[in-house]
This record gives sequence, structure tokens and C-alpha cells, in this order.
Amino acid sequence: MPHRILPYIRAAMLCLATGVSACGGGSEAPAPTVSVGVSITAPAAADQVFTLGTPVAVGARVTVNGAPAPDGTALQFTAPAGSFAPANALTRGGVASTTLTGTTAGKQTFTATATLSGATGSSTQSLYLRQPPAPLEVLVPAYFYPSAGGSDWERLTASARAHPGLKITAILNPANGIFSSADPRYLQAAQDFVGAGGRLLGYVYTRYGTGARSVADIQANIDRYLDLYGRRLISGIFLDEMAADPARIGFYREIENHIQSRDASLRMLGNPGTVPAEGLAGVVDALVTFEGTGASYASYDPRQAADWLYSRSNSTQAMLAHNVMTCQAMQATVATAATPLANAGMVYVTDRVYDYATRTGNPWATLPGYWTPLLDTVQAINQGQALPACP
Repeated sequence: MPHRILPYIRAAMLCLATGVSACGGGSEAPAPTVSVGVSITAPAAADQVFTLGTPVAVGARVTVNGAPAPDGTALQFTAPAGSFAPANALTRGGVASTTLTGTTAGKQTFTATATLSGATGSSTQSLYLRQPPAPLEVLVPAYFYPSAGGSDWERLTASARAHPGLKITAILNPANGIFSSADPRYLQAAQDFVGAGGRLLGYVYTRYGTGARSVADIQANIDRYLDLYGRRLISGIFLDEMAADPARIGFYREIENHIQSRDASLRMLGNPGTVPAEGLAGVVDALVTFEGTGASYASYDPRQAADWLYSRSNSTQAMLAHNVMTCQAMQATVATAATPLANAGMVYVTDRVYDYATRTGNPWATLPGYWTPLLDTVQAINQGQALPACP
């Protein structure tokens, strides 16, 4: 037997001993299945609102067949409006970290992707970027009369003088906004308040744009503020009972055009008392997106149905909270308003009560008992200082 054949005989005998599947003539064993999983670990779901331009810590976990991915596995991060540093991060202990700097305010969705042994896994998560916030402003529904012998209007004026760095805007409301002459006491109160550094808005109710009040009547109210109290005192108009329905945009557009025709620099605030359709935000300069109890405000969350609010400055959003019974509760409510989540720029909190069940009570009939602590609290938040102690 030629010597060169021996190797083949030995190989054949080995095949018989070990089984046909081990030899070239049989089928190969299937490659093991690889499953790559990616899960976002940061930011946490409860903390998803950040300020535009501020780096946001982002992290993700990678698993291979349920076990942590080998160290050095590449994880790619992408976002439609922002940049990651690094864009490709390497895992350690199955986790990779990076930072996202967004370039556009509003809702953003980013993706983390990893590929290993030909298998790919990915995960997405949304976060929200708000415009850099302006300092908080105090918006006062000053629906009380400037009576002789000391009134809340005098307290307003004294407070404006004592807090020169704090923007205090009061809503002037003589005779529910319907009048044919300037009340001398309101006129004097307005002059004193503006002279002390305060700002005034004229109150006009609109009956939700249903036509129960005509555009002509509303325009006449606006004109009386400007003609009788004067542009030097009136810096804007507060449109109460504003509709939230986008079908009413045309109604409010007529009012806007009239105000602009009188003075394009007049400020327009609308009060639907809730978050309206987005289109209505384009008709006014600012919206009261919340009016209600302090307890209800604790669960205010624009992410649920109005994430478009984050593309607008906090200075265009106001909150009015009542039934907040203690100074400590007031401070908690103001602190909530200042969070990126709430994104409020104008705030007012009072211990006066409105009962929704019986529809009784006027929460705007006086200043709150903690009026001065309210101002001191807002000022401390604006200055990044510790909240003052409640009396």
C-alpha cells in the first residue's frame, strides 16, 4: 500500500470512531444564538426635563444573552437635534455613559444601539428640553378695592418698593372690567403702584369666545383702560375666561389685532386656567396654564398632553394656586413652579379658599396672609438662595 494513502485511512477510521457528524461529509453544528439587549439607565423616567444647552448625563446597559456585555463593547448614541460626547461609548461592567447637549427645545428622543457578533440591540427614550428660564415674576389677581385707611393696594405698593429686583405685576379689575369712567381711588392706587416699580394689566373677561361677550364689547373694555387709565399705567391686558378650544382662535385673533393696533408693545395674557390647544399660544404673549388648588398643582405635568410648552419660555406660562393653607405649603408650591418640569415663569399662591363643590369663595379677594414670605420666597429662588424661614 503506497505510503501516501495512509493518512486517509486513518482519517476514515477516526470518522467511524467519532461519528459521521464530526467529518467533512456531515452537517455542521449550528452556531449559538446571540441576543443583544440595550436598556436606558439614565436619565430616569421621573427626571426627564432639562434646560437647553446644559449637558445631560445619559447611560445605557448592554447585555449579551442576558449577561453583561464584555468590557469594551461599543454603544452608539444618536439624537435628531443634539450631540453626544462621546457618540460611541465603551461599556464597563455592561454599562456605557455619555452626555447629550441638545440644540432644540421641546421633546427629544434619543437612541442607544449596540452590535455584537452580528446581532444588534437598541433602545430609545424621550426627554424634554426647555428654554433657559427667566427669573420668576409674581402675577397678582388684585381683585380688591383700594379702600381708604389702608388696603391691600397699599401693601402691593409697599412691597414693590421693598423688592426692587422682583417683578410684580398686578391685574387691575375695577367693576369686573366694565366701566365708563376712571374710579379716583383705583387711579390713585394704580399711580402709586406703578410709581413704586409695579406693572399693571387691565382685566377683561371674554366668556370663552362663545359670543356671550362680543368682540366689540371686549374691544371697548380694552379701549377704556387705555383711554381712562392711560398707557403710562396700563402695560397690558389680561384676557380672563379664555377658550382652550382651537376653534376659537379666530375670535381671539380679532382681539389681538385690536390690541396691536392700539400699541404693539402692550402685553397680552390669556387665562384659560388650563393648558389650551397649542394654536392659542400664538395669539397671546403668555398663558395661565394652571388655575386651581395647590394640591392639584402638585400633579401638574405638561409631559402628559402638552409637551409643546417646553419649546416656549417659562416667561410665557403662569400658574395661580389657591387653597394653599400654610407658609410651608406655599414655599413647596412655588418651588414646584420653578422646577424644569412645571416650567412656570409667573406665579401666585394664596391661602384664600375656593370650594369647587359649592362654587363658593373668592381666592382673589385679598392678598394671602403670607404675602411678604411669598415675595421673599420667590426672590430667594431667583437668587439661588435658601428659602427664608416661615414665621
